[in-house]
Amino acid sequence: MLSAARPLRRALWRALWPLALLASAASTAGAQEPSEYRLKAAFLYNFVLFTEWPAEVGGTINLCIYGHDPFGPEIEVLQGKTVSGRRIVVLRRPVNSAIKSCQVVFIASSAIPALPRVLEEVRDSPVLTVADSPGAARQGVALNMAVTQDKITFEANLQAARAARLNLSSKLMRLATEVQQ
Repeated sequence: MLSAARPLRRALWRALWPLALLASAASTAGAQEPSEYRLKAAFLYNFVLFTEWPAEVGGTINLCIYGHDPFGPEIEVLQGKTVSGRRIVVLRRPVNSAIKSCQVVFIASSAIPALPRVLEEVRDSPVLTVADSPGAARQGVALNMAVTQDKITFEANLQAARAARLNLSSKLMRLATEVQQ
């Protein structure tokens, strides 16, 4: 299984490379390697790219950072990008603020204690939930990133995505380290 995962990880890196280069160009000169959250921003972009949204979503994808923003300026590279004719708008939301206007909610580790309330608020809405906290996918988050052996990986919860009326591409699912049905 491990030998099959290597080509898939290489394929993901090839898919992410153009955005990683763009993010690197936006950073200060002299940076050698992209930061963890620059790479996670690239993953967020690809999560949006490989998600099929219902028509009711409209022309804007509000990508909300819920809780303390771990990305800082790294996420700004996504501001105004278009995916399938929809423009990405990055918004920051403090804990306990409304997130119904969001189509993607990144639940920061600082906000994980509020996860049950967040999931309840977006229940039955076309909202892609994303986190980077251990066990978040098992708790109902659709996509959960992790750092494994200095590489960004992710797991997927297809039941959570389907409940949100979102279709995650099979190309994306092949790259997940774990897929919960």
